[in-house]
Amino acid sequence: MINLSDRRVGYRSMAGWLAIGISTAMACFWAFWGCVEGFHEGWYYHSLLKNLALMIGQYLSPMFVFMMLAAVSIRSPRLGAAAHLLFGFFITIIFRNVGIMLVFGVPLLVGGILYWIGQTEPKRWAYSLVIGFPLVTMLGAGIGPASTLISRIDDGYRGARLVRENGVGLVWAPQGPGWSQTGVNWFEANDQCERLNANGDSLCDTAVRMWRLPSLDELVRSGARHGTNVGGALDTLTMKAIYSLLPDKETPLWNRYSRVAYWWSSTEKDTTLAWMYCYNGAIFPQSKIMRPDYYGFRAVRSATPADSTLRSTVAPENP
Repeated sequence: MINLSDRRVGYRSMAGWLAIGISTAMACFWAFWGCVEGFHEGWYYHSLLKNLALMIGQYLSPMFVFMMLAAVSIRSPRLGAAAHLLFGFFITIIFRNVGIMLVFGVPLLVGGILYWIGQTEPKRWAYSLVIGFPLVTMLGAGIGPASTLISRIDDGYRGARLVRENGVGLVWAPQGPGWSQTGVNWFEANDQCERLNANGDSLCDTAVRMWRLPSLDELVRSGARHGTNVGGALDTLTMKAIYSLLPDKETPLWNRYSRVAYWWSSTEKDTTLAWMYCYNGAIFPQSKIMRPDYYGFRAVRSATPADSTLRSTVAPENP
């Protein structure tokens, strides 16, 4: 005869461990995403404490939310389930974004139901899964980006730079209105380039067109790492960028202490989209009206013989 009590216990155990699996999977997902995106878009402060706060507060917080809620649910299933459901409803109502609902709201709601009806024994194994796996994932995902970050070169020079290699001969604008440190859209970037004065340090009232946005091909060809051009080339048929070595957020082109991680190019895909260039060499089309804080530009002009005195390489006193 089938023991109904044993069957109920089996179902509850199955539901509980399924909830643990969902919590662990989502915490691992956010651990991986948080490390990759945190090192990619973050770590632009001079202060280590500010960088860590940004990393934990903005990029790794979803991982800690899933870990914390799972730990509470293991200790007190009904309390943890209620917390899951409240967070899930909150995320769903506030954001109303399909992507966020799928990777945050839905797992919380489903997990809340499963924790409510389920049980997890032995608890020590459940704690090990929901805490251990995400932390291991975080460490594994962060090793590569962290090593790249540590090896970045920045000589601190923010003046005009001459880049004359890999088929380009350009002067890149100095820090100021021709080298944005905050978000601008494509139209704003073009306008500021056209109104930039000869020295590149202030804007004129009307367009003088001494400077311009670089083309996507020029951006790809100008990428550098550790002071050396990476030999970038753009396949215009497939719109793929090819490099001998991936570039990075380093001088002479980039300011590693700026939040801007993507530059607008003058190359348009159509009337609504223009190509963007990331410091790591990635390229993609984006709506011209987008202006998050990490979208910027750096103006260029064609180099002349008189520009030969401009600094063109990374300063030898680099760390």
